[in-house]
Amino acid sequence: MAKKVVKKGKKTPKNKPTSKKYSKYKVEGDKIIRNDKFCPRCGPGIFLMKAQGRTYCGKCHYAEFEGKKQEVPETEAPKVEEKKE
Repeated sequence: MAKKVVKKGKKTPKNKPTSKKYSKYKVEGDKIIRNDKFCPRCGPGIFLMKAQGRTYCGKCHYAEFEGKKQEVPETEAPKVEEKKE
């Protein structure tokens, strides 16, 4: 016995979400200002995603955590005294 082949109809197209690339920039006068940070590994053009407490690159998986920021006072290098002979 031969199997019956059921023909499927035409699929309805799914609507794609609109691009959010225009929300990454801001225009002031003649200048274009970037709102988000670039990925330090991938370079300019690849933005970091803002997530809960971190920024993340979806291309190379680089992450910066914004957790507890403790300000460490910069200490000067210890001065070396010269020996007098």
